[in-house]
Amino acid sequence: MGSSEYHTLHIFFFPFLAHGHMIPTLDMAKVFAEKGVKATVITTPFNEPFISKAIGKAKTNGKIHIQTIEFPSAEAGLPDGCENMESLPSPILMQPFFMATGLLQEPLEQLLEKQRPDCIVADMFFPWATDSAAKFAIPRLVFHGTSFFSLCVTTCMGLYEPHYDVSSDSESFVIPNLPGEIKMAKTQLPPHANSKEKTGLPKLLAEAKESELRSYGVVVNSFYELEKVYADHYREVLGRKAWHIGPLSLCNKDTEEKAHRGKDASIDLKWLDTKKPNSIVYVCFGSTVKFPDSQLREIAMGLEASRQQFIWVVRKNGKDGEEWLPDGFEKRMEGKGLIIRGWAPQVLILEHEAIGAFVTHCGWNSTLEAVTAGVPMVTWPIFADQFFNEKLVIEVLKIGTPVGNKKWIGVEGDKITWDAVEKAVKKIMTGEEAIEMRNKAKVLSHLARRATEEGGSSNSDLKVLIGELSSLSH
Repeated sequence: MGSSEYHTLHIFFFPFLAHGHMIPTLDMAKVFAEKGVKATVITTPFNEPFISKAIGKAKTNGKIHIQTIEFPSAEAGLPDGCENMESLPSPILMQPFFMATGLLQEPLEQLLEKQRPDCIVADMFFPWATDSAAKFAIPRLVFHGTSFFSLCVTTCMGLYEPHYDVSSDSESFVIPNLPGEIKMAKTQLPPHANSKEKTGLPKLLAEAKESELRSYGVVVNSFYELEKVYADHYREVLGRKAWHIGPLSLCNKDTEEKAHRGKDASIDLKWLDTKKPNSIVYVCFGSTVKFPDSQLREIAMGLEASRQQFIWVVRKNGKDGEEWLPDGFEKRMEGKGLIIRGWAPQVLILEHEAIGAFVTHCGWNSTLEAVTAGVPMVTWPIFADQFFNEKLVIEVLKIGTPVGNKKWIGVEGDKITWDAVEKAVKKIMTGEEAIEMRNKAKVLSHLARRATEEGGSSNSDLKVLIGELSSLSH
């Protein structure tokens, strides 16, 4: 199918206002634009420069357009400039921030009326987008930014509520109607999962589930060969309409594109060029996690005790000093360890031949980027879908080892000790098991790249979806 067949198709892409949601959505807009679709990204003025830079060439050659709608900071009681979840100065502002995103419905509908696109791909956190699209008889696709596995888990948990049948928080239960005999404990579920009361975020998530059932379907940043059992289960057993079109990060072909996916990088990768293949552990916990000093100190001690070389991305609250570093740590680590205080070009780092393992929070973007690069993982889930993604990595794909965290973040005094960090890092980097995990990861990397090429599973699913949307628009 040539791209000319789709030249009339126009799709709105509306990402949630957080980097972990915007980055894969922008990659998705690029993937659709490459197939000749006119793509328009909807965002707010504060996020526009970031999006513009991330889209890069696709914007300058007119394949992707950006439309801004005003963010109602004042109405929601937010300070000016708080248009991105990661720019919130305090967690107490989460509630008003979500409230403000709900107020984007009216300006979005004005845009829909004016431009009349053929489809809107909207983030799961905008449940009202299904109603907005319906007003103009436009199909709405949902983007969760997670795996088929995780979508199956949350759906089955919602349907069967097995966590209400256990006697204690730490007792494990099997998730019903899910292939693979997957067990969880209450401590690995969001705090609100144990309450029947639906206000705030739980209410929003319930609305998201309900609006997804009324939407046209779900686009998934994954590929069939990675989790075929769960892709089939989601579509055929749970009856959801879904297309796998990932790994989306693979649309960034050159170094410049990979470097500009996030914010400005705080690292020059020349340091990695001096290292042997598979000799470096990359440690990064995504764009939202900020550990307390006491936990950072344990990580530092664990990395030093493991005697492995590392790159460690540390996110700190701006006002904090360096008390978390053990005395003389940086001096002792000179040449062996590199600490990045700021943004790291993760795809470029993971793809570097010197990287041998990844200590990750198991956010889906990070997990899939590691799979795509063929890098095994030390899993350290913290919240959201991360405990589910850990199960996929450890139990299904068998390309990782857990650090041992069993509880959602926020439990005071609960931390992973340095010896657990040391043990997990050594296990992923040395010995027979490490080689086995790395070999499995390399096979998946090959399959990931194949999926997005002509005739590959994701490329084919994308064409099917574009074909369906084209016939609907005619």
